[in-house]
Amino acid sequence: MVKAGHLVGPRIYSTGTILYGADGDFKQVVNSLEDAHSAMRRMKAFGAFSVKSYNQPRRNQRQQVIEAARKHGIMVYPEGGSFFFHNMSMVVDGHTSVEHNLPVAPLYDDVIQLWKRTETGNTPTLIVNYGGVNGEYYWYQKTNVWEKERLLSFTPRAVVDSRSRHRTMIPNEEYENGHILTSKSCKKLNDNGVNMCLGSHGQLQGLGAHWELWMLHQGGMSNLQALRAATMNGAKYIGMDAEIGSLETGKLADLIVLDKNPLDDIQNTEFVRYTMVNGRLYDAATMNEIGNRDLPRGKFYWEQNKYSSNFPYHQLTRSFMRPTCGCHGVH
Repeated sequence: MVKAGHLVGPRIYSTGTILYGADGDFKQVVNSLEDAHSAMRRMKAFGAFSVKSYNQPRRNQRQQVIEAARKHGIMVYPEGGSFFFHNMSMVVDGHTSVEHNLPVAPLYDDVIQLWKRTETGNTPTLIVNYGGVNGEYYWYQKTNVWEKERLLSFTPRAVVDSRSRHRTMIPNEEYENGHILTSKSCKKLNDNGVNMCLGSHGQLQGLGAHWELWMLHQGGMSNLQALRAATMNGAKYIGMDAEIGSLETGKLADLIVLDKNPLDDIQNTEFVRYTMVNGRLYDAATMNEIGNRDLPRGKFYWEQNKYSSNFPYHQLTRSFMRPTCGCHGVH
């Protein structure tokens, strides 16, 4: 609907139906190279040029997926899963990437030298840091997220308040030995030619991507290195660097205009004035289209009368404050 112009939103890229190895409704059985070829033919018929390989438990299954993908010109993105030796076999076998950070830190020269000799990239997702405290909690502890007006313009207050007001407070050294230590390893990989990218895992839409960028910087990346991880590196990572990732003649007209320079302070990325998607310009504070035409956006569901945000705080959050399972889903 976004691509057809029926909804306003970012460009959306997807690997399509996951090639899932665990039992379930959409399990992709891979017990032979032909099974893997069958999966690739099906995905390619849908238009895919990349696939996600997740929870194929045996190494030979993952190798069959990679071999079939090579034949069909398809990239393969596996889920890291927080298992060090499992992840390293993904690197050695030639996956396009490892999704999530290695669950150990610091990384020593044996890992760095091995990884640099491959073409495998990495999206560390420090916001859900493996092997230590999640980076997400750092920002809830250090900043008053519930006061972010831009975030509240595009996210129901009940969602923001329930995540940010009831925050866990822990000693700073937990973060130093958590996501910041992991980020230092990301810096080592980046300096040795590994394509490091930004991925915010959907923890908190909008602001989460800025947090991820700032956390890459916390580990020692320069402002420019971190910005490149958030732009050109990611475009290359998903095979779209000929279309997006930098401002060049012939590329898609997607860009943002900032009020402050992120080369002076990496946290200036938060101050977005305008967003352009496919040559259409939007006021970032309101999401109203401006420029070639003036087109106010419609109301979000929570802005309608029956979802009025003028309720007391405890009424807004009551229905959201319930237990969730330990999966990737949002509840």
